[in-house]
Amino acid sequence: MTEVSRITRSTKQLCEIIELVKQKQLKLVIGSFIVDGSGGILDLMTYGMLKMMGVFAEMERNMISQRVKSGVANARAKGKVIGRPTTSIDNLPSAFIKHYPKYVAKTINKTELARLCNVSRQSIHKYISIYQAGVERN
Repeated sequence: MTEVSRITRSTKQLCEIIELVKQKQLKLVIGSFIVDGSGGILDLMTYGMLKMMGVFAEMERNMISQRVKSGVANARAKGKVIGRPTTSIDNLPSAFIKHYPKYVAKTINKTELARLCNVSRQSIHKYISIYQAGVERN
């Protein structure tokens, strides 16, 4: 590991990891920073530095999260559509439309249909329900 932020998401988790290092008498290497718990105790300076690094890592993560949320809210306010586009009968993959009659005729099963369409079985389930709902409406 090169950074404390790569190990943990919160200062609380970091404290738990430090306790585990002390209990198991391990050596934790974070880049050039070495935490030696082999004696069952940690140097107070090392412990303090680790906690400070954890606090700054958590603060950075929170700031990034806030900026992302702010950006998403700003984009939504401008009318942008956020997230994956919804799948409808009009934008089903052409490979699915091509091979679906084989599935209905029971010459292929869902797994083979998924392989032919180069998608997962879950996507095939979704496509089948969208297609059948669209056909029923017409």
